[in-house]
Amino acid sequence: MSACIFCRIVAREIPADIVHENDHVLAFRDLRPVAPSHVLVIPKRHIDSVREAETDDVELLGHVMIGARDVAQKLGVAAGGYRVVVNNGDDAGQTVFHLHAHVLAGRSLVWPPG
Repeated sequence: MSACIFCRIVAREIPADIVHENDHVLAFRDLRPVAPSHVLVIPKRHIDSVREAETDDVELLGHVMIGARDVAQKLGVAAGGYRVVVNNGDDAGQTVFHLHAHVLAGRSLVWPPG
């Protein structure tokens, strides 16, 4: 059994509120949302972070971005705007080391974010 919580969600060993899925990605609501709409889009294949991504992962990383777009459309926030965030490493706030994109929307988001 994998120790990665996101791999366990993909394997359906841990329940999640899934909002989108295809052959490449799974998207589910964040347990600790920081916006009214906060969904995580993860590749089904484990990659620790952007730092560990390989050239062969280009297509899969594209599927994560298209998954983020599809999530925004499903949530009805695409027209009003949304933010896609990928935290990479401890200093960036990455707490689960399975690459994932946060889709944030439903309120006005300020800049800079950090």
